[in-house]
Formats: sequence, structure tokens, C-alpha cells
Amino acid sequence: MASSDRERFPEIRFEPYPGCPPLLADPIVQCLILLLVTSVFFLLFPGVDLWFSRLFVDPGHGFAVGRIPFFKVVRDIHRSATWIIPVGMLLLLVLKVAMPWRRALVEPRDFWFVLSTLAIASGVVVNLVFKNNWGRPRPFNVDVFGGDLPFVGAWHMSSYCQRNCSFVSGEASSAIWLLTLLVLVPVAWRPTATRIILALVAIFSLNRIAFGGHFLSDVLLSWWMSLAIILALYRFFYINTPAWLDNARLEAQLGRTGIALHRLFRRDKTGGPKAGKAA
Repeated sequence: MASSDRERFPEIRFEPYPGCPPLLADPIVQCLILLLVTSVFFLLFPGVDLWFSRLFVDPGHGFAVGRIPFFKVVRDIHRSATWIIPVGMLLLLVLKVAMPWRRALVEPRDFWFVLSTLAIASGVVVNLVFKNNWGRPRPFNVDVFGGDLPFVGAWHMSSYCQRNCSFVSGEASSAIWLLTLLVLVPVAWRPTATRIILALVAIFSLNRIAFGGHFLSDVLLSWWMSLAIILALYRFFYINTPAWLDNARLEAQLGRTGIALHRLFRRDKTGGPKAGKAA
């Protein structure tokens, strides 16, 4: 890794106490520990999920927050961000191909990191593996809160819900994914940006619980498993970077692609070599 890369993308380590074993300072290991501890807690005390969701229930009216326009707007802002951000970054790369002589406004490696974390953590692991297979009914579908299905605890598989179920939270995963945007932020601004993003993560995730869309365990477990994947991919993209992911190499490839397309377009526009001779 170049020295400039080391400054922009340092190895992430969190030592919980002075002199802790190196393994425990690894943030990926810490996420897995949090995942294990949270899982054991909700397996032992499943009623905590019901208690926390009940805080947002209006007797006789269910999860009333879901009918308040302001909170619907908060949900829509979050949902929109998960496609506007990747599409916006893709358009910036297309702009690089269209103008290959100019430096890309977003580094290609950053684009692939942000896109792959969303696709793998939120898309594959959370939505395809868990939400479509675990069958946990959402809080608003549970009989305790006025629905017609029984409560199912965390990690318990059931057939009450067929697809897009409660366990685990896809929107909590895409909320924690917003932390990947820190790679686009100058180093000096990252502490402030981190606090802002973490506040948004909490707001977006809590909003889903208030809507009756997820239990507390759905959110917390989704955070830990998604964050572990994000940190693993961060290490792959920026710390132990393979040669083919070198940003200068990716930038050069985009430039060559743009130049080739420009030449092809000009040749087609003039009718090609044969058409030129015939004229």
C-alpha cells in the first residue's frame, strides 16, 4: 500500500483495554463477538423484543408512527439513499469514460467498495439468506400487537412468513452501510462525518422498529453481521489490496475504455475506413 493510501485508509483497530490481545482488537472479531452475545441474550430473553416494540404501540391503534407523514419521509429518505448513492457514483464513472483525459471524480476502487458492501451485506446475506428463509413475522403481524400470527423469537425458523420477513432487518443493514461513505470523505472530516452517519443509522433503524416493521433483535443482529462484512471488505479493498484493485490501475483501465469508445464512435460516425475509400 502506498504511503498516501495508508494515511487515507488506515488499518482499523479498537483496543477495549490497554494491552488487550491483538485478536480482540480486531474490529471484525469484535463484531462477531457482539453478534454472539446479542444472539445469546435474545435467545435467553425473547420477551425483550416484545417489551421494546410495545413502547411504540398505541393501544387500539397499533404502530401509529407508521401513519405519521414525517416518519414516512424519514423512511423514504433512507430508502432513496440506498439507490441514489450507487447510481450517482456510477454516473461519475460513466463521466470518466466519456471524458477519459480527466481524472475520475470518484475513485473506481471506492465505487466498487461502496457497491460491493451494499450488494453482499444487505443484498445477499441479509435479504436473500435471512429475510427470505427465516420466516419470522414482523411485529405488526404478531397477535400481541393486533396481528394474526404468533410471536417468533430471534434465530427461530418458522413458516409463518414466506418472504421479505422480519429477521433480520434489511433497512438496518443498509443504514449501517452508510458508514462506507467515509472512504469518500477527507481524513480531517471523518470524525464529524462518522458522528453524523451514526446518528442517521440510529434514526433510520429505530424508525423501522417504531413502524412495527422489525424487532430490536432484527436491527442489532443486522448491524453486527453487516458491519463485520463491511470491515472485511474494507480490509480487502484498502489494506490487503490485490494488484487488480489498485486504484491507478482501475483508473487507467477506465481511461483506455473511454479512448477506445471515442475512437469507435468517430469511426462509425465517418462511415468507417471502407466507406471513406469508396467516397
